[in-house]
Amino acid sequence: MRLLIADKLHPRAVEELRALPVEVIYEPELNKESIASKLHGVGILVVRSTEVTKEAIEGARELHLIVRAGAEYTSIDVRAASKRGVYVANCPGKNAAAVAELVFGMLVAIDRRIPDAALSLRAGKWERAEYGKAEGLYGKTLGIAGLGAIGREVAVRARAFGIHVAAWSRGLTVPKAADLGVVHAASIDELAAKSDILTVHLPLTERTRHIVNKRVIDLLPKRAILLNFARADLVDYVALQDAVRTRGLRAGIDVYPDEPKGKREYASDLFEPATANGGFIYGTPHIAASTDQAQLAIASETVRVIRSFLLKGDVPNVVNVSSASSARFQIVIRMVDKVGTFANVLSVIKRHGINVEEVTNTVFEGAVASCAKLRVVSRPSEACLQEIRAFDEVLHVDVVPLPNLA
Repeated sequence: MRLLIADKLHPRAVEELRALPVEVIYEPELNKESIASKLHGVGILVVRSTEVTKEAIEGARELHLIVRAGAEYTSIDVRAASKRGVYVANCPGKNAAAVAELVFGMLVAIDRRIPDAALSLRAGKWERAEYGKAEGLYGKTLGIAGLGAIGREVAVRARAFGIHVAAWSRGLTVPKAADLGVVHAASIDELAAKSDILTVHLPLTERTRHIVNKRVIDLLPKRAILLNFARADLVDYVALQDAVRTRGLRAGIDVYPDEPKGKREYASDLFEPATANGGFIYGTPHIAASTDQAQLAIASETVRVIRSFLLKGDVPNVVNVSSASSARFQIVIRMVDKVGTFANVLSVIKRHGINVEEVTNTVFEGAVASCAKLRVVSRPSEACLQEIRAFDEVLHVDVVPLPNLA
C-alpha cells in the first residue's frame, strides 16, 4: 500500500511512518489542483491545509483512509469520502495547549499594549506615562464560547491568572459547568453580557457563522477585549471594527477571511492606529497552533491513526462512520474455522435478501472454531436459518434482537 503525505509533517513522524508496512511518498508542496493526479495507487492520504475535493476522492479508486493532521476537517469533502467508503480521521485536541498559550499571550499584550511599547522603545522613546495605563486582568471575567479541548485549556490558564471564567457551549449543562469550575451561560448573548473578555473557540458551521455579530459585541462592556483564534467567519469583522472605533473595543485575532495563499504580503485596514477612545486590534498571521510541541503532538497522533489502521484494522478519531445503525437483529454463528465456511453462510444470507450492517468474527484458541456476529436489518426467516444450520461446519446459530431497536 502507498501512503501520500501531501503537506508538511514533522520529520520524526515521517520516519516512524517509513517503518510501517507501507510505501511512503512525501510531497508537501501539493495543492488542491495537483493532488488529484498523485492519488493513483494511494491507499492512505495525509493532509493539513491541502483541500481534498470530491473529484479527487472519486478518482482515487484505491484510497482507503484520509487523515487530517489537525482538528478541523472542513477542507475534506467528507460526504464524497463516505459515498466511496473511505475513512476520514482527524487529530483533535493536539494543538489545544498551543492555541491557549497564544490566547493568553495576546490577552496580556492587549492589556499592557506590549507591541506598541516595544516599538516605541525601539524607536528611542521613553513613554512610560503612555504605556503605564493598563487596567490589569486579575478579577476580570473571561467568557469562553466553545468549551472543547481548546476552551478547557484556556479556562485552566484563566484561573491561574485569577480570572473568573464563564462559558457557553453546545451541550454544556449547569452541572457539567459546575464540575469544570466555570459559570454557565445559556446563550452567546448571556455570555457576552457577563464578560469583560470574550474568546471564541467554536467550529465553523452555518449556525455559527457570524455568531459574534453586532448584537453580541454591543452586549460587551465598553473597552472590553474580544479574541478570535478559531475561524474568521465566526466574527463579524465589520461590526468588530465599528466597536473598536465607537466603543473602545480591544481585539486580538489570528484568523482572517482573506488570508493570502502562498504569499508573504497582506494588506488590511484592520490594524489602524488606536482610536481616541483607546480601541485597537492586534493580530498574528494564523500561528495559534504553530508550536513545535503542537506540531509534534499532531504528527504523533497521525502516526497512531495510520498504525492502528494498518496493524489492527481500526481507525481512531474517525469522523464519518455512522454512530446509529439500522440493524435490528444480530445473527450469532459458531462454526468450524475452515476455508469457505463463512462464505457459505454469507451466500445464504444474500440469497434471502438480508442486508448485513456490521460483521465481527472471533477465532478461538487453536484455530479450530470461530464465532461470527452479523448485525442485520431484518430478521432472518426460519428457512434461512435452516439452510445455515444444514452446513456440516456450522456448530450453532442464534438470532438476538438488538436492545431498543427491534
